[in-house]
Amino acid sequence: MPTPITKKGYEALKAELDRLRKNERPKVIEAIAEARAHGDLSENAEYDAAKERQGFIESRISELETKLAEARVVEITGRTSDTVVFGATVSVVEQETQAQKQYMLVGQDEADMKFNKISVQSPVGRALIGKRVGDFVEVKTPVKMVEYEVVEIKFEEC
Repeated sequence: MPTPITKKGYEALKAELDRLRKNERPKVIEAIAEARAHGDLSENAEYDAAKERQGFIESRISELETKLAEARVVEITGRTSDTVVFGATVSVVEQETQAQKQYMLVGQDEADMKFNKISVQSPVGRALIGKRVGDFVEVKTPVKMVEYEVVEIKFEEC
């Protein structure tokens, strides 16, 4: 099943994959060869660390290849919609505190709360999908039920 992702998110995953293949993989292969040259591998901490790093890199490469193969880039530049959809930047007002928040709905691999990017699969993301300006949504958090009003839907480059 295709996984939605923004163009920028796809490019970031592809850049990480390229960096791992072209830079990190050769470095770790070199580190393993150097550690082997030191002799007895049974008590060689550098060799163990390099092999562990190699395992991590190869695992991440495989993971990224799968994610990119399953990705479906959703173009959001110039898009408009009356309802909240993937790629929308949604302004909401929390009803209890009247605090305004803004979230961009993105793919799971792009979610980053530091930049107010939330996954469409997150509880808030799932609650917002399909809503219109003026609609209210309730989101169950671990602590309490939070109610938001959708006040704006826009699309901007992420």
